[in-house]
Amino acid sequence: MPPAVLQFFRASQEGDADTWARAFAEDGVFHDPIGTPPITGRAAIRDFIASVLPNFQPFLGLTPLEAHTIGHHVAVSWRGAAVALDGKPVNWSGINIYELDDNGLIRDAKAYFNSAVFQAQLAG
Repeated sequence: MPPAVLQFFRASQEGDADTWARAFAEDGVFHDPIGTPPITGRAAIRDFIASVLPNFQPFLGLTPLEAHTIGHHVAVSWRGAAVALDGKPVNWSGINIYELDDNGLIRDAKAYFNSAVFQAQLAG
């Protein structure tokens, strides 16, 4: 897996919004998930991640299962896990598609997962 994509997953597991966002190019775009408005720019991506993490105790992160890299394009299947503030486990899975820039940073990340399943676990 390219270093920036590996950094994306490791930082998610560490709950480190700054390192997670630094995997992106300054003008990177994050679609989390696809179908929602994209988050544009490293600072905005960092703020988004930092706003999500406090909703969990702990946020266990995303674990890559299988990765396929062709040039500057990477597809990774993953599983996510967290514990909601009320102690309920939250588990979800998906596929992320990354496009890297010439410096190896994430130019564009598209997350494909069922947000309704994710939200139902928080509400349930």
